[in-house]
This record gives sequence, structure tokens and C-alpha cells, in this order.
Amino acid sequence: VQLQASGGGLVQPGGSLRLSCAASGITLDHYAIGWFRQAPGKEREGVSCISSSDGNTYYTASVQGRFTISRDNGKNTVYLQMNSLKPEDTAVYYCATDPLGRTGCTLAEIKYDYWGQGTQVTVSS
Repeated sequence: VQLQASGGGLVQPGGSLRLSCAASGITLDHYAIGWFRQAPGKEREGVSCISSSDGNTYYTASVQGRFTISRDNGKNTVYLQMNSLKPEDTAVYYCATDPLGRTGCTLAEIKYDYWGQGTQVTVSS
């Protein structure tokens, strides 16, 4: 099983990026997917998640209204569209799978089993 997060980069404040989480060895629509991030010197935090069966989503307060999580089951990929980026969004972003998140999702890390390699997002002028 492999998860690969991609799409990070350097962007100016106010800019946008779209992160992708692609999987091999598993079918992502069987899992809730969570996005997490870890900034330098800080603990990892949950950003957003999407459930497997009904597409319910959840966002942490700091990204509500700016980030959108979605899935493309045909491509076995989950996306995180990030708009109006701020310097405080700078972090390594990770995606992970929760096998039990069918009709809702949680950002509790203990629920997540597979984790992808991170992708660096830097928001700076």
C-alpha cells in the first residue's frame, strides 16, 4: 500500500495550490481520507477529512472557507484545494486513510492507518 501526496510548492500569500493524494494497493473510496500538516517546531494537526460512503467533510477552523477537500474515485485520488493561502499555512502536508470513516470523518490521528509521504507547502512573499 502506498499513498503519495503531491502538489506542494512555493506560493505567495493569497495564492492557491491543489494537493493530490494518490493511492496504489488500495481503493480510496473504501476509506475516509484525512489531510494533516506539520509546521516546523509544531505538532502535526488535522486539516480536513472526507468520509468514504457519503462524502461528508470536516475542516479545522483555521482553514474553513478557504480549503476544499474532494475525491475522484475514478482516479483513486483525493484532493485538497487550498485558496487564500496564508504564511501560517506553511507546513508539510500529509494524507492518510481511516478504514472506519463511512458516514462521517474525524481528524483524530489514532483512527488513521496508512500515511503518505508529505508534500511541502510554503507560503511566502
